[in-house]
Amino acid sequence: MRMTSSKKQTGSDAEERLIAEARKNRELREKDYRERALRMYPHICARCGREFEGRKLRELTVHHKDHKHDNNPPDGSNWELLCLYCHDNEHQKYLDEESFGKSGPVNEKTQPVTHQPFAALADLLKDKKA
Repeated sequence: MRMTSSKKQTGSDAEERLIAEARKNRELREKDYRERALRMYPHICARCGREFEGRKLRELTVHHKDHKHDNNPPDGSNWELLCLYCHDNEHQKYLDEESFGKSGPVNEKTQPVTHQPFAALADLLKDKKA
């Protein structure tokens, strides 16, 4: 019985080391592309336009436009800087679209806005002035 439990511990230790190494590698990779993105782009959220500097800069994250975190081209074309809130919102939109069977953000096609709610406003105001 002791051999079985020691084998489990050894296997468990190996798994823990593997997981720790994978996390460390991911953190190094994230640090690398985040630092590059922060050098390339202004410290402004691409969605809400909030500016970040100093200690608040940690709230600015790198979003992968195609949602593939290993796709880190040297020119940064797959990245955009988003604040924590907009980044969470972006990923939630993606999950919602995936859950409801709609196309993902890469294939997303938006329809142009055709409704003009104030189109007749000028005519209504002319009547009041007269």
